[in-house]
Amino acid sequence: MFFFKLSSFYVFYFAAIGVHTIFIPKVLLDIGYSAFEIGIVFALAPLMRFITPFLFLKHIKLDNNVFKIALLLSLVSSSLFYVTINNFYLLMINNAILGVCLSLVLPYVEVLSLKELGKERYGKSRLFGSIGFMAVSIVLAKFLTEPFVALHYYLITTILTVTFGLMLLKYNADIIESAKSKIEKFSVLIYWPFWFSLFLMQMSFGAFYNFFTIYETQHGLSLEMISYLWSFGIICEILIFYYQAPILKINLLLVIKFAVFVTVIRWFLLFLFPDSLGIAFFTQGLHAFSFGLYHSAVILYLYTLYSNKKLAQQFMFGIAYGLGGFCGAIIAGYLYGEYLFLSSSIIALGALFFLFVQDKNNAKAIKV
Repeated sequence: MFFFKLSSFYVFYFAAIGVHTIFIPKVLLDIGYSAFEIGIVFALAPLMRFITPFLFLKHIKLDNNVFKIALLLSLVSSSLFYVTINNFYLLMINNAILGVCLSLVLPYVEVLSLKELGKERYGKSRLFGSIGFMAVSIVLAKFLTEPFVALHYYLITTILTVTFGLMLLKYNADIIESAKSKIEKFSVLIYWPFWFSLFLMQMSFGAFYNFFTIYETQHGLSLEMISYLWSFGIICEILIFYYQAPILKINLLLVIKFAVFVTVIRWFLLFLFPDSLGIAFFTQGLHAFSFGLYHSAVILYLYTLYSNKKLAQQFMFGIAYGLGGFCGAIIAGYLYGEYLFLSSSIIALGALFFLFVQDKNNAKAIKV
């Protein structure tokens, strides 16, 4: 029963993310927002993801009550999109509130998932999130005739996310950390090259998450075809989630390096062949590695590095998807044009470089 409830949560959580990521930028463009304004609006949520974990170093604990508040606040935020979407400043504030919620909800569930399922079954539950993301990308592309249609979908998927999220509370997700975690001071500086790599990797995704739909429509593809591109990427992601367990038994840092290298190639191909549908499908296929395999390997790697596992996941989402996403959205909005994905490829190359720095630091630590 836990597997069903957790998988259902993933379905609707990532379906909501799909609406927010794929369609809301297009909606904002259609009602008169500029590319730079869209970048700013979508940068605020990840910025709040970055700021929020610092409150949990000493002052707050991510427990059942905080998780419940975050779920309910996300429901309020999704409802407020109806009255804020036509006002740039109100929309900014609402997206910031949403960012706070996202910085709490998923880290809580990810740790619970790893604790209850282990790395062998984690991917088989997490893949349902990809199914939810894919389903909404296909369905909504056919019915997005005016802005409020997207908002209706977003509200419905959020309601269902909150429903199944509340069901997970009964599994006592107030996970008791080890005795070591109670005295260990949490620090990102110990593994700073790895954290900086996480930041750069997600910064490189700023162009993809915020402007891929717009980029491809302006290169001649229909919105329906773009929804198929998103869906194809998710299908490949689902396959890697299902079959990734044996891969995750080898050196996790090596797996992460491979995923980042694939991402460098992925962005560079989009830059070289912006009008090629075949290349677009191929690069979406690489999403299996640059997101699916990368995400699982990073979560497991951090799970082994830190004894305070919830806080480690919060900072992962904060520094990577938060600060990295914020900077990526701002830079992508500013650089939008011919060289958008070339800049993403260069940034991802930087992420790969710092993984080798981390590897070198690990070797020194072993020698000591």
